[in-house]
Amino acid sequence: MRKFGASNRILLLLCLMYMILYVDRVNISTAAPLIRANLGLSNTQLGLAFSAFAYPYALFQLIGGYFGDKFGARRTLCISGVIVCVSTAGTGLVNSLLSLVIARVALGIGEGATFPTATRAMSTWIPERNWAFAQGITHSFARIGNAMTPPLIALLIQFVSWRGSFVVLALASLSWVVAWTWIFRDVPTSPPLSAEEFATLPARGRGGAKEPVPWLKLFRRMLPVTAVDFCYGWTLWLFVSWIPSFFYQNYHQDLLQTAFYSAAVFLGGVIGDTLGGVVSDRILVRTGNRVTARRNVIVTGMLGGFVFLLPVMLVHDINVAALSLAAAFFSVELVVGPIWAVPMDIAPKYSGSASGMMNFGFGTAGIISPVVFGYLVDRTGSWTLPFAGSVGLLLLGAALAFRMHPDKPFEPAQLASAPA
Repeated sequence: MRKFGASNRILLLLCLMYMILYVDRVNISTAAPLIRANLGLSNTQLGLAFSAFAYPYALFQLIGGYFGDKFGARRTLCISGVIVCVSTAGTGLVNSLLSLVIARVALGIGEGATFPTATRAMSTWIPERNWAFAQGITHSFARIGNAMTPPLIALLIQFVSWRGSFVVLALASLSWVVAWTWIFRDVPTSPPLSAEEFATLPARGRGGAKEPVPWLKLFRRMLPVTAVDFCYGWTLWLFVSWIPSFFYQNYHQDLLQTAFYSAAVFLGGVIGDTLGGVVSDRILVRTGNRVTARRNVIVTGMLGGFVFLLPVMLVHDINVAALSLAAAFFSVELVVGPIWAVPMDIAPKYSGSASGMMNFGFGTAGIISPVVFGYLVDRTGSWTLPFAGSVGLLLLGAALAFRMHPDKPFEPAQLASAPA
């Protein structure tokens, strides 16, 4: 039996972080009908509260990725985790739209730095041949967080009210912060790594970026990846923000029924995240071709999401909708492992900054998508028409994926010395 080494322990810690962060991020979606009634909000106002998270989240993709490269993953994730704890507890104290927006903004600040910084940690602690798997499995735990949140919040609400549920989750988040700070170190060493493990780690990203990050050159290089991530993010934000309300309002389910239908949809994403990363890495090992390993899986996932969203728009049946949404979410989540591996492929030395630039597209989609969906529901009365935006953007994302070049490493020194 293979030994569970230090690299895997770090990966497990990151998996737990992704799960906890997504529980903290999407808990508001399950509690939304109660919050909406308690605070007297419209769907448009609720969409504004959803998207308030994404403004600082998008900005801190860039800031946080830089902090992760400069100050290390240990310190950056510790500070981010504390902010997440405080803002999650604060959500249980809100009494108006303004205070809800402030709590969501604070949560966006705390979570904004986390995924790029985690990528920084992965680029030093995970063997290169497993990068897409590591991204896929961590995001799979995020989808487990998606799937478990609706029934978990519904259960907590029964015992401690929707306000108390946020306090309970804040305490759970704090326990992770303590464990991370205690266990993780920025520079892998032997021990705790065995000599065999240490030899498998990627030396090219191990030392971090000592010189200033070449922001403009790196951003230009990452721009196509950012655009693809925006197209993916539009649909992801729609799912995590509105799927519980979709079942609650469009199909008139009670809170527990809504929770279990939503959980079934999100479980499709758990499988998609894991499978996408595994398939991408296996293709890379067999072919040695990063374009084939990353791009082809991304395109397949986006086209699958396009196909499976069509029945949601065309057939008004709760079982058809649930199965189609689960299949669509599975397909879209195939994208996650390979697209998060692309910044590591392109710029391992600046993996925190590069992945932050990529996920800026995701954050920007989070600013727009929830508000547009809520506005269209209020204006048209239809819960299916707003899915048309996702259908179009998934097709666009599949096309834009051909502009990415994970096979061409970013070398700022060579670019700077190249003749004009």
